[in-house]
Amino acid sequence: MFSKIPNYIKFLFTNFIVLILFNYIFRVLFFYLFAELETATSKEIQNSFLLGLRFDIKLASLIMFPLVLLVLITNYKFFKKPVYHKITLLYLPLVYLVLTLFYLFDFGYYSYLSVRLDAASLRFLEDLKISTQVLWESYPIVKGLIGLLFLTFLIRKLANFIYKSHSNQINHISNKIKALYFIATFLLFAFSIYNSFTHYPLRWSEAFFSKNNKVNQFALNPILYFFDSFAFRTESVNMEEFKKYYPVIAKDLNLPKDSISFERKVVFNDSVKLKQKPNVVFVMLESVGVKPMSFYGNPIKSTPKMDSIIPNSLHFSNFFVHKSGTAASVFASVTGLPDIDDVNTASRNPMIIDQRILFDQFNGYEKLYFLGGSANWANIRGIFQANIKGLKIFEEGSYDTENRADVWGIDDYELFKESDKELKRLHQKNKPFVAYIQTASNHMPFTVPDKKESFTPIQETEISKDLLEKSGFKSVAQLNALRYLDFNVGKFLDRAKASGYYENTVFVFFGDHNTMMNRSSNYTNEHDLNINLQHVPFFIHAPKYTENKEVIYNGKLIDMFPTVMSLLKMNYTNYTLGRDLLDSINYKNPTSFVYLRMQGEPTVGLLKDSLYYSKTNVTNTTGLYNLKSDKLEDISKLLPKEKMKMDSLLNAYYHSTKYLYFNNKK
Repeated sequence: MFSKIPNYIKFLFTNFIVLILFNYIFRVLFFYLFAELETATSKEIQNSFLLGLRFDIKLASLIMFPLVLLVLITNYKFFKKPVYHKITLLYLPLVYLVLTLFYLFDFGYYSYLSVRLDAASLRFLEDLKISTQVLWESYPIVKGLIGLLFLTFLIRKLANFIYKSHSNQINHISNKIKALYFIATFLLFAFSIYNSFTHYPLRWSEAFFSKNNKVNQFALNPILYFFDSFAFRTESVNMEEFKKYYPVIAKDLNLPKDSISFERKVVFNDSVKLKQKPNVVFVMLESVGVKPMSFYGNPIKSTPKMDSIIPNSLHFSNFFVHKSGTAASVFASVTGLPDIDDVNTASRNPMIIDQRILFDQFNGYEKLYFLGGSANWANIRGIFQANIKGLKIFEEGSYDTENRADVWGIDDYELFKESDKELKRLHQKNKPFVAYIQTASNHMPFTVPDKKESFTPIQETEISKDLLEKSGFKSVAQLNALRYLDFNVGKFLDRAKASGYYENTVFVFFGDHNTMMNRSSNYTNEHDLNINLQHVPFFIHAPKYTENKEVIYNGKLIDMFPTVMSLLKMNYTNYTLGRDLLDSINYKNPTSFVYLRMQGEPTVGLLKDSLYYSKTNVTNTTGLYNLKSDKLEDISKLLPKEKMKMDSLLNAYYHSTKYLYFNNKK
């Protein structure tokens, strides 16, 4: 059977296996020379080796793919024309030489910084003379070059041997069989690159599965990691600007003024501490802003369940997320840092996911993260798994019932139902828990069932075009998706009551961003200034622990964890820019910081009371507006002192965020 396989197919897979072994040899060398996994468990080491093998296979597939295409197209001709022999003897030795250099640089980089090779290493090229001198004085460069030349010679010999040993097959096969081999080989290599049976490919974030960072670093492939981080190579802090504005942020957050430190310890007297640890459940409401909600004035009865919950909660009517994207809000809510990444989202930047966060300080709590799809989405797994000790992730493949609704996985009804099962189990064991539930049904493609218990979608004929237009909804499908999420929020609280943990649980609901809506008479100024996507609901429902009142001053997403932990009288150390919104003694006139785009240009903005100040990052175009004014106009000239103060604070937030990205690591 093996003898009947075409020689060009054997040639490809022989080289593929050799390439995988070559990568894995360097992984084994790294394990024995640099990994330092003495404190890791055997299971962690086993998982990191298996993950590492998958990364090594992915790299080998990517390297082989150009050769795969060439060989599959030429098939038997590949061994008949001398030009293909020359290509082989040029391409493969060059590949192995580059791989070896990458691995050697990775060894040196890790021994110096305990971090695998990433795009930040390019900073050493800024002063090439000094870097070259350090290399020359620290390593046996001459012997290394001789070794590389010898290795290249051996690889060329090996490539030549493999080529010639597969070039003597003369039997031919039919075009039909050729086509089958072409498709099968192409798919196998393509799958090796994808390297996952889930809806998301293998990504660097999967390596960050352990609280032990050395385990995570070992699992990575440094070459893939380097290119994954390459897109973020320009993301850095301007220390000159940061130091200039640090006194401003220090005054705003009550930080030390004589030294740079964002550390704030919050300690409560034993007399005010709660006798029993309340459970905490954070519920991220996908694509929910204040504008589409009937509680906040939308003319359509879009959120009847939340309309009844919010008045019986502590709710914040002027709460803003920093960036209009789900991944951005997940990053900000968990890390306590706004997402101000220009390239994509901060969650996708492998150089900044390792942060000191408040979620990890829920000592004595079972920590859980629920979502309907895969945690590989937007590399969110890295944000949660790398930063939260003992976290258990529930995702596709984790649930008893998995009827996939659409691209985002199971729908919110099933997600809340499955979450309730686990929370009920922990409650029955008297184990306090903190959970983060990420909903998704209120997102395009707006998949809702024809009927689910008492929920039925509104039909096109049941609502007038005038009312739909007045509401700002773009379609009835968009409206039904919000109604379905609202229904599921109500059902979740009903289940919590039936399961017994409702009374002793603090439910924290927040929107990750607003849905895209048409201009209407509601929140018109926010719409015109492009900040309506950031204005979202935030309410804490816990009748046993909170007052039922509205907080009207400004708040922002990174304030969520400090506010909740202070509400629970829980000691914590805050290292980030978030603040306790209920601490009116230490913090006067809270502000909201946003990051968006105006006319295609990255823009930062600051909200204070009813004023909104914005500044573009490239052209430095500024504007100051009163959100409550009937006429939207730039009032900078009318309030020059206020503009100057807001500009300073805006710059302080922006540059402090950049600083903490790289200086808040554990």
